[in-house]
Parts: sequence; C-alpha cells; structure tokens
Amino acid sequence: MEIENSGDGASVTITNKEKEEYGGVIGSIHISSLENSESSVVDLTGLVHQLPCCIKHDGPSSVSQYFKPNKSGIVMENGISVEETHFRGRKLQGANIPLPQGYSGYVLGKKKKPIKRKTCEEEDRDSWETCARFQSITYWNHDNIPSQDDVLLRSFHWFKIANALHAPVPIDDLASVPNLSC
Repeated sequence: MEIENSGDGASVTITNKEKEEYGGVIGSIHISSLENSESSVVDLTGLVHQLPCCIKHDGPSSVSQYFKPNKSGIVMENGISVEETHFRGRKLQGANIPLPQGYSGYVLGKKKKPIKRKTCEEEDRDSWETCARFQSITYWNHDNIPSQDDVLLRSFHWFKIANALHAPVPIDDLASVPNLSC
C-alpha cells in the first residue's frame, strides 16, 4: 500500500502485490484536506445512520419522509441521549455518537475517469474521492436500548489502543527496561 500525503490531501493506493495477497481490487482513494475542500465536500455530521438491517436498494428515495427519529427521554450511562424510530414496522433505538478527537468519517464516490485508450500494460484501477465528511454517526439497535456493550462503541476502544501503540516511547521508559537476552 502506498500512502502519499500532499498539500491538498492524502492518497492511498493498493498495489498489484496486495491485490494478489489479500484479494479484492486495485485502486486509489483521495481524501481531500480540510483546508482545500470546505466548499466542495458536504458535511453530513448528524445525518449518518448505521441501521441493523440490509437494504438492497441503490438509488434515490424519500428517506426523510418516512425515517423520523425522535428523542426518547432515556439517557445512557455516558450521558448520550437515546433516540427512537420505526423502520419497516420494527422499533429502533439508537444514539448519536461523536467520532473520537482527531478522526473523521468519509463518504467516498468513484472518481470519473477521462475516456482514453488503454495499452496492454495499463491496469484497470478504480479511483475514489471524498464526497462527504462526518464527525458523528447514529447507530441503531432493534428493540434494545443502546449501551456501552454495543459493538460499535466497543470498536472505538481501538482508537485509544492504536494511539498508545504508535506513540513515541520516552527515553526514560526505554532506559528503565532491563536488557533481555534470548
């Protein structure tokens, strides 16, 4: 995987070797920087929902006409308000969770490629670009009140672990570790 960080954003490219090793597709993702994309990237904070179901529809629909969450009056142990709504006759209870400091969510769309002739050596790469950004996500449970034990909230623990793993180790801490010989 190649990661390139330029002044206007970051790009991630999956190489042929990784495609063979992990399966999948070859492509690149371009995430626009915040400074250069304020006007072109839509902010969907408060509008992103993770539903506990599979919707096999890809196209426009009048979601706001039918999907109308309301405050339930219940507050979780961490102070977050619980919302409720119904989807296809089933009660959903959810909570709007802010993403951790320093993290953002992105909605990606396929970048339109100029039409050109390909040579035999050229790869068919998909290119993705930022369409929207969000700082919070509302997740929903069927019939259950959201809790700290929900999978989405537990997955947020990884952010703290990752930060600790990748943080620089102070020299004093290294000096205090005894030499280990194998």
